[in-house]
Amino acid sequence: TLTTLDLRYRTFEIEEIQQLANTLENNTALTTLDLESSAVGDEAARYLANPLQNNKTITTLKLRYNKIGDVGTRYLANALGNNIALPTLDLESNTVGDDGARYLANALQNNKV
Repeated sequence: TLTTLDLRYRTFEIEEIQQLANTLENNTALTTLDLESSAVGDEAARYLANPLQNNKTITTLKLRYNKIGDVGTRYLANALGNNIALPTLDLESNTVGDDGARYLANALQNNKV
């Protein structure tokens, strides 16, 4: 059973991110998704956030060195606030500003992990 999906250093088209997000909707085995340096931006973050709201198996989401700003962070923060299984969200070296940090802080107050 595949538990880690490492897709680092690959540039994705938005359609590919949509397909990946659709797959995550029904995921019951994957625990780690690594999209480091994959040109993931705000729109891609929106697609990735949707399945995270109900996903119970992904415990680590690595989005380091991408292009996620405050808008994408808001999508992820909303998902994080509803997710009870995601203890690790890595957003190092994105373009998260003060607003994005506030979104995350608010989500963490409601997060169950």
